Amino acid sequence: MNTENTKAQMRKGILEFCILSLINRREMYVSDLIDELKKGKLDVVEGTLYPLLTRLKNGEFLSYRWEESTGGPPRKYYQITEKGKLFLAELLNTWNELTESVNQITKNNNPTNAPESSFQPNT
Repeated sequence: MNTENTKAQMRKGILEFCILSLINRREMYVSDLIDELKKGKLDVVEGTLYPLLTRLKNGEFLSYRWEESTGGPPRKYYQITEKGKLFLAELLNTWNELTESVNQITKNNNPTNAPESSFQPNT
């Protein structure tokens, strides 16, 4: 099993939650979102972000407004809707329950002390 693939899937699973959390703080332009996600060690490219933002907008969790830019084309700024705030609150509750459960299950779990597996890969 590929550890990097598993870690990437875990990050993708919480990306929507993180985006809504960031936009809940203030309206954001895509490059602002990317910068904030990178600060949190979630490296995301525009090609991943735009479809997710579109899905959240189509679900009425986000809206946007256009703002003229002095250095290029107009910018699209996203803001969370009331429906998005309710959805974010549900995600936050789920996240808190999930992290509590995972922490309870994995506490005192030290992989170096794990019993040896009887699994023998085919060679």
